[in-house]
Amino acid sequence: PQKTCFHRSQTLGYKNGFAVSRLPTVGIGGERLYVNQLSQAEVEELSNKRPTLIYGQAKQAPPSGFIPAHVAFDKKILKFDAYFQEDVPLSAQECYRIRQVCIYYYLEDDSMSVIEPVVQNSGLPQGKLIRRHQVPKNDHGDHYHWKDLNRGMNITMYGRTYRIVDCDPFTQVFLESQGIELNPPEEMAFDPYTELRRMPMHKYITPSDFDQLKQFLTYDKQVLRFYATWDDTDSMFGENRPYIIHYYLADDTVEVREVYKQNDGRDPFPILIKRQRLPKTFVDKKKTFPSCVLEISDQEVLEWYTAKDFAVGKSTTLLGRTFFIYDCDEFTRNFYRDKFGITDFQPVEIKKKPLEEVPQVIPPYNGFGILEDSLQNCISLLPKPPRKDVIKMLENDHKVLRYQLALESPNPEDRKRRFILSYFLSNDMISIYEPPVRNSGIIGGKYLGKTRVAKPGSTTESAMYYEPSDLTIGSTIEVFGHRFVITDADEYVLNYMESNAESFPAATLQSLRDHFRPRQVVKEAANSDIPTFGTSKQELDELIVQVQEELKLHKYLNNKNIQEAFLQCDKDGSGILDKAKFLALCDSLSVPINTFLVNKLIDLCSCGEDKINYHDFLRAFPS
Repeated sequence: PQKTCFHRSQTLGYKNGFAVSRLPTVGIGGERLYVNQLSQAEVEELSNKRPTLIYGQAKQAPPSGFIPAHVAFDKKILKFDAYFQEDVPLSAQECYRIRQVCIYYYLEDDSMSVIEPVVQNSGLPQGKLIRRHQVPKNDHGDHYHWKDLNRGMNITMYGRTYRIVDCDPFTQVFLESQGIELNPPEEMAFDPYTELRRMPMHKYITPSDFDQLKQFLTYDKQVLRFYATWDDTDSMFGENRPYIIHYYLADDTVEVREVYKQNDGRDPFPILIKRQRLPKTFVDKKKTFPSCVLEISDQEVLEWYTAKDFAVGKSTTLLGRTFFIYDCDEFTRNFYRDKFGITDFQPVEIKKKPLEEVPQVIPPYNGFGILEDSLQNCISLLPKPPRKDVIKMLENDHKVLRYQLALESPNPEDRKRRFILSYFLSNDMISIYEPPVRNSGIIGGKYLGKTRVAKPGSTTESAMYYEPSDLTIGSTIEVFGHRFVITDADEYVLNYMESNAESFPAATLQSLRDHFRPRQVVKEAANSDIPTFGTSKQELDELIVQVQEELKLHKYLNNKNIQEAFLQCDKDGSGILDKAKFLALCDSLSVPINTFLVNKLIDLCSCGEDKINYHDFLRAFPS
């Protein structure tokens, strides 16, 4: 008991890089070894003998190899079957509990562990009860050794007594080889509560005269088929839906299957009521009985559905739904004819109620987006863009008709504003652009994006949009509450309408011809080789150069303001002004019209008696 040192001597070393085993020099804790040592009497006896003188030097046998315990007993384990009794103080059904365990003894280091096999749904923490280590035997520091273990004995570890009843064959062979006499094995004790739970409950069932096996063997694979409908039109979104009722004669079960049609909009879930016995009449029970939670058994049902409860032309209530049977198949007719003597199987014609056509109500247009595009949201849940005329888009690609507009407004500042209207022939859309004018106080730019403009008075049901035939010189158009007057057009408009004269009214084409006629006269006069009043073009150019030299003396003249004033005065853009208006404008701009050269230039620019082409006159005032 007073020993405190348990060191073991080193028996494994290395020599020249090779592992060499050697015999221990001292015992555990440094004690003296008495193995293979002779007593004093044996030494004296051997000293009197001289075997070497008779036989010569004896040959020594090679020493046997030393094998340490952790190598010799590696993975060699002794297994014992045991159990212990555990008290259960707080249970009325059991007073104690028997728990079966396995005790493992590891020979390599004399350690032990106790493991309880896991039982499902036991409610107990099972598994490793004692981890692997050297288990103390008493308070003196001793530990359990394999010599202390045997069958039919009690062993106490950490205050719990285990009864060893048996061991495995390896343990039995090992202990007998070491000279230990084993006790006979005992039977394993079982937990009485667990065995009680395993015993089937005794049920008192009165034997019935009805032979279910005979019914199964007679009517196996024989099914009655009825065609029925469920009228659910009284509820919201209800309808009259068809079903098939199967009655299985083998076990008196009923199954209800749904009938699906192509594109009926329902999920393909075929079974409405799975195959089961359906109750017809229940036993009187309290209202508090939880029938929605518990399964229905024979104790709660007074009568079940049978084959006699189904007939053509009658209604049957199955689990709260009333099904009307209107027909059955040929096997069902033969069964009822042979079994019950029923011969009336006239099918009932089911009249379907015509579906009421619900008129589609189009909500009023809210003003956002194009009318046709917004209408698609009222037609389908996944709106598609309106169809486009691809042929028209390809034929009229990059074809645009341009018009000049004047804003019709009571405000005098807005009357001077000019706009350019672009009509796209590919998609009949209109865009309006306002050219910026310096020092006007109005920011120019895009006035209206590309969109279709409806005419005044058009509705969402009959929408009418502006077309090129509606855009005539002098006409007024209304664009989202703003009124514009068409004052001018591009020459391409006249050329396009003349090339497609059959597609436009004659009044529209004539208004454009009347508007462009003065310009054509001026162009012809300017492009002709014979100038006005017998003056050659070269003489006109020489005169303009002389006028420019003379006007250099008048340094107060602003050529840019003169050109802008003439262009603003010519509202229709024809390039021709009345002579009285022309002279008044020159007088307001301080143009020296009394000089000889300027007066001569005015005479050369005259077109008739009262008209003056001011384009050639403005050549004398370069900006």
